[in-house]
Amino acid sequence: MKRDIILAGVGGQGILTIATIIGLAAVERGLQLKQAEVHGMSQRGGDVQSHLRISDRQIHSDLIPEGRADLIISIEPMESLRYTSFLAPDGWLIANKKPFVNIPNYPDFELVWKQIEELPRSILIDADKLAREVATGRSMNIVILGASSPFLPFELSEFEHAIETIFSRKGEAVVTQNVAALRAGRAFAEERNLAMQ
Repeated sequence: MKRDIILAGVGGQGILTIATIIGLAAVERGLQLKQAEVHGMSQRGGDVQSHLRISDRQIHSDLIPEGRADLIISIEPMESLRYTSFLAPDGWLIANKKPFVNIPNYPDFELVWKQIEELPRSILIDADKLAREVATGRSMNIVILGASSPFLPFELSEFEHAIETIFSRKGEAVVTQNVAALRAGRAFAEERNLAMQ
């Protein structure tokens, strides 16, 4: 078993929180884990990407070769397109629909969405809207994790446990909100996946 995952987005959107939750689930399962150094400007508003590799065997490199990523998880739509050359032929791209416009020449939103939707296996989700409906807008990244969860080798309960472990110091309400966001993202992805079959 192995999963090669690229996480992409903009600084301050919660990419490292997603990596921490997946990483904790992997460690608790006894799997090997390597994460590349975050590239780009990991400050608020700068582009960020990270390679996350999980396996039941030894992992020799923390970098994913082009054409080998099983999954791209992106919190920003344009950022997801930067890494499509890394996607394996049967890989999935999960991206948030809401743009984070941090450059003056940001491309037309519709064109960005169209490029994502034209990929053979992609899920474009308005995670900000869904997070506000079920929890809080701050849980947008957890909605994205939930939408990615059907393509990761873990039970939903393992992610829920990781969320509880990570967020428990912030109080029960924060844990409950994030679990709700996770489940909402999962439900959206399952419905989308069924519609594609």
